[in-house]
Amino acid sequence: MRITRRERFSSAHKLENTRLKSEDNKQIFGKCNELHGHNYEIFVTVEGEVHNDSGFVIDLKDLKKVMQDKVIKKLDHQLINDVDFMKNKIATTENLCISIWNELEKPIKLLGAKLYKIKINETENNFFEYYGNN
Repeated sequence: MRITRRERFSSAHKLENTRLKSEDNKQIFGKCNELHGHNYEIFVTVEGEVHNDSGFVIDLKDLKKVMQDKVIKKLDHQLINDVDFMKNKIATTENLCISIWNELEKPIKLLGAKLYKIKINETENNFFEYYGNN
């Protein structure tokens, strides 16, 4: 069984590879090399067996708390480039997906489920999905 929880956050970012010159960053990232923001939606999907005692795969209140504590509180109304789990990374949504996976995988496992997918909607036209290293 798979279940999904959605949360929202608003953040700014600047696409920049700090190892490159300013001109190279402008060439690679174009307008996204300038500071700009998005209203993101994140969908975290977990999978596992339905527990006989609760009827849950995982209590959604617990999943919400983990998502809030590990991700949303750190990202909402912040500069993604400065968030602890995004330090020294290019602040693309691809890298954001991977970093969020790394933040959530262990706490979700401790709750008795397995992280299946991270999906982030950056705009109404662009979304990103990550399924771990599998």
